[in-house]
Amino acid sequence: MRLIAIKALAGVAALGLANSALAATAPAAAQPAVQANKAEPDINGIWEIYPDPFAGEENTFLELPVPGDGPKLREPYATEWKTLRANRDAKLKAGTPLVDPSTQCTPEGMPSVMGAIFPLEFLQTPGQVTVLAEFITQTRRIYLNKKMPALEELTPSYYGMSVGKWEGDTLVVKTIGVKEESRFFEIPHSYEMTITERIKVTGPGLIENEITIDDPKVLLEPYRFTYGYKRNPEYQIMEYYCDREDPLFKVKEDGTVEMKTADEIK
Repeated sequence: MRLIAIKALAGVAALGLANSALAATAPAAAQPAVQANKAEPDINGIWEIYPDPFAGEENTFLELPVPGDGPKLREPYATEWKTLRANRDAKLKAGTPLVDPSTQCTPEGMPSVMGAIFPLEFLQTPGQVTVLAEFITQTRRIYLNKKMPALEELTPSYYGMSVGKWEGDTLVVKTIGVKEESRFFEIPHSYEMTITERIKVTGPGLIENEITIDDPKVLLEPYRFTYGYKRNPEYQIMEYYCDREDPLFKVKEDGTVEMKTADEIK
């Protein structure tokens, strides 16, 4: 489920000139120490989903479509999931959208977090790529060139264990150990689910993430889709914590949700 409030929080940081000035005054001998490894493409920075499905919209509820052609599920999962989605769609059209994990401030988990309903920040450091999501201030760590632990050694978690390596210009990441309760568009999965990502620069300020979900216990075939992102060098990630309740939504007694009014947003 991707029930979201369109980006009502925004911040712009004017740090570029200051950083340029500092770089200009740095000693020449210090320059090689701060240069990135040229063998790895530079994916540092803040990225927004692209094309932007929220462009031109005011604050409202939107139900984003399930990526690609949707999953091909085994029974009884296929019937159960279709019934669930039909009920949610009907409630949304009636103007009474149902509560979901996002509106209850639950971490999105994998691969939902990569859907970037709010911007993502990628940080490349030695041995690790860290993904910071603005939405409820989530953190995901991708460990580079590390041996993947056995599944039975892992504690189920929202983001699972992610291990990656650069294959030429593509960052290939494998994730396992995602808890079954953490679902992408409410799609059921087993604990044996494996997520493979291929993250690649596709143009100036553009990257794409080809995602493949393998789960033979639940899926008839691997589920594949791609997210695109566009770098936004002027954006500054803001703090977005849920303090007992979401800052943009409110949950009513009947289990449906509605947007807060401007007076209720503090």
